[in-house]
Amino acid sequence: MEQKIPAHIAIIMDGNGRWAKKRGLPRTAGHKKGAETIRKIAIACNQKGVQALSVYAFSTENWKRPEEEVDYLCKLPRFFFNRYMEELKQNNIRVRFLGEIERFPIDTQNVILSAVEQTSENTGLILCLAVNYGGRREITLAARAYAQDVLNQKADLAIEEEAFGKYMMTADMPDVDLMIRTSGELRLSNFMLWQNAYSEFLFTDVAWPDFDVVQLNKAIDEYTARDRRFGGLK
Repeated sequence: MEQKIPAHIAIIMDGNGRWAKKRGLPRTAGHKKGAETIRKIAIACNQKGVQALSVYAFSTENWKRPEEEVDYLCKLPRFFFNRYMEELKQNNIRVRFLGEIERFPIDTQNVILSAVEQTSENTGLILCLAVNYGGRREITLAARAYAQDVLNQKADLAIEEEAFGKYMMTADMPDVDLMIRTSGELRLSNFMLWQNAYSEFLFTDVAWPDFDVVQLNKAIDEYTARDRRFGGLK
């Protein structure tokens, strides 16, 4: 069977803390290893012709975690981009983000915005980092923007789904084809609710730091074998 490459892969990168605990390491060590995994999977997706890879890096609920862990997660973008920016640029990867980064420290905001600017002319894979992101929040913000446009007579109440989708943070990206969650959890956890409407879900017991190109290939093979009907018949 010819392999069908998903245009957009989304990943809930779960299991960093458990991976670290199993090895007697602090949870932050799991997050550091998980960041290294993002680099490997992004380059592999780019080589395979995937158009977009969205990874759930920091949810709106993650602020509830211990202060030390939150502080580390806020610093992780600096580690990631300082270490891998040149490699991302060499591989023609374009960085994007979803979410409201205004809550992060200004240094973190600047690092993310700089990565977006430095790779804005690249034409390969879109690496989309979901940071301070929640699916319900995204839809709420989209509804607010649409309502404001209606009040300003820039939009009509008789809007269709495709037109409303333009108010989402992923307006210029394809909907998710394959959604992967690692480490054995079977939840969507408020991740890209609009974009995942017809995606194929794949759950694996492999923790995110151990997710490698072999696991990615298995996931794409599974996706290829599925019959996507989008509610219709074939």
